[in-house]
Amino acid sequence: MSAEASSGRVVSEPSLAPPSPNPSPSPSHGPEQKIGGGLAGSKYVKLNVGGSLHYTTVQTLSKEDNLLRSVCDGSTEVTIDSEGWVVLDRCGRHFPLVLNFLRDGTVPLPETQRELEEVLKEAQYYRLQGLIQHCLSTLQKRSEVYEGGCHIPMITSAKEEQRMIATCRKPVVKLQNNRGNNKYSYTSNSDDNLLKNIELFDKLGLRFNGRVLFIKDVLGDEICCWSFYGDGRKIAEVCCTSIVYATEKKQTKVEFPEARIFEETLNILIYENGRSSGHGGMALLESGGVSSPGVGQSEEDGGGVGGGDRRVRRIHVRRHIMHDERGHGQQTVYKD
Repeated sequence: MSAEASSGRVVSEPSLAPPSPNPSPSPSHGPEQKIGGGLAGSKYVKLNVGGSLHYTTVQTLSKEDNLLRSVCDGSTEVTIDSEGWVVLDRCGRHFPLVLNFLRDGTVPLPETQRELEEVLKEAQYYRLQGLIQHCLSTLQKRSEVYEGGCHIPMITSAKEEQRMIATCRKPVVKLQNNRGNNKYSYTSNSDDNLLKNIELFDKLGLRFNGRVLFIKDVLGDEICCWSFYGDGRKIAEVCCTSIVYATEKKQTKVEFPEARIFEETLNILIYENGRSSGHGGMALLESGGVSSPGVGQSEEDGGGVGGGDRRVRRIHVRRHIMHDERGHGQQTVYKD
């Protein structure tokens, strides 16, 4: 009797049967194993993508030269669990979209920017060039649509205005609009001119979107006044209101100097991307700009930031004094 038999242990004899020609892989090291032989011998594939289960065919996964094709033909090592599911360590949220793209060649993309970028990342991981181009072209089209709109900040405090202008790297155009800040009655066409100023502000904001920051101020003392800033300081100002002295009363008149406002907006573009410090920039400023006073009266006020040579061009509409406050019948006087 052998020592093994005396100890009570049973020892099995080695099997003499020939090995199977295609032995199935046994999970000798756990429930999952990695194989590199591919899935070419299979017709159907079970995919476990981050816990999301999908059942498809090798033919579908092999339609394009992508990562999933390399999984099927054995070029890429894959992990298969004990139940035969091919495990892919990716989020399964957008995998149905990836799978439908392989099936149909096209697929509707998500509406939100964030989800579309997530689909693009998945397409890049699976190396689906068709889906990558589809995502990129959709992102480009949507960005072109969004460029047509612009955001107009609204000033709520003086400190906010100062911080916004001082930190902005672009030229700034501010419209101060406060119709209620008036103790006199308005002339007949003042309301129309006030609306024209607001309409011009909106048009300029769309035209120079991305190049100039347009802001609105409804808290200031002025009724209608344009201010133009470059390098964090005021360069020019166009005041659109004046007082009309009529018989026995005063009226507020709102002007619409469209040409002058447009000229000052173009002048402020020399501060775009710091161009004011480039060749010819300061010479243009020191000469008083490219435009003439035009409508209204231009005043220069020293003491600006950067020295006395940098002055603010203040353009005020000409005051119309229809009658002075002397007795009736005396000579009409016009003053500026």
